[in-house]
Amino acid sequence: MKQDLLTFKDWSSDELNDLLALAAKIKADPEKHNQILAGKSIVALFEKPSLRTRVSFDIGIHKLGGHMVYLDSQAGKLAGREDAKDTAANLACWADAIVARVYSHETLVEFSEASKVPVINALCDLYHPCQAVADYLTLLETYGSLDNLTLAYVGDGNNVTHSLLIVGALLGVNVVSVTPAGYEVNQEIFQLSEQLAHKTGAKITQSNSIDAAKGANVLYADTWISMGDDTPLADIKRVFDPYKVDEAMMELTGAEYVMHCQPAHRDLEISGDLIDGDKSLLMQQAENRMHGQNAILAKLLG
Repeated sequence: MKQDLLTFKDWSSDELNDLLALAAKIKADPEKHNQILAGKSIVALFEKPSLRTRVSFDIGIHKLGGHMVYLDSQAGKLAGREDAKDTAANLACWADAIVARVYSHETLVEFSEASKVPVINALCDLYHPCQAVADYLTLLETYGSLDNLTLAYVGDGNNVTHSLLIVGALLGVNVVSVTPAGYEVNQEIFQLSEQLAHKTGAKITQSNSIDAAKGANVLYADTWISMGDDTPLADIKRVFDPYKVDEAMMELTGAEYVMHCQPAHRDLEISGDLIDGDKSLLMQQAENRMHGQNAILAKLLG
């Protein structure tokens, strides 16, 4: 029976820990795993443009011995040309898996229902599970263990935040979501994360105050300006300036490291000096996108 990855909310803690362990093994010894996808073809369908997601999947699939076919959906949404379920059913006739970066999570649900091969969420409006795998792999490498760690996300509550909450809860990592009023995370997803955390002992919290991030090991920033958002920059800065992750916030919270899923706007949501400094985990996260995704592909297909 095929297994999809639309979100990690239905995965167990053991499955997630095993996935991180597999990612670490593939990263440490790529030659040993270079035939996992031999003879397999993966379709990567992108409604939204990307640097890290596209390149990391393409090169990662090649390193596992597979072949990737990239479709950009004419640089636009799928709707209007062909029903999503028909697109997925057709692709499943030829491909061994579908990687989809889409505007709406509902598109992925339709893909999953229509496809006889695994569907992997490479980003949607609600979740970014591949990013979360890379992030927690990075924390595991940095600290040697995820026990007793606290990650504080600071900024706009979004798809990245949702996946950090869900995966953190399952892995036993304390996650704090700090957002301006009116920009909080989806509350159903937050409550689900709290429920998952009860099983692992993690603490999941949310606040509009930066003080809630005090004591965090790591601060996590993300863009304030989502792709396609035409809100004037002056209006965005008026709301988000107090949430800029910079040296002063690092000192206030006592955080040791800073993370960002990128693309990053230097000296807007995060200071350029932090990006380039010795507290930055950004490039390690970016590299681990490939290794985490390779582990997902190996688990679902290998």
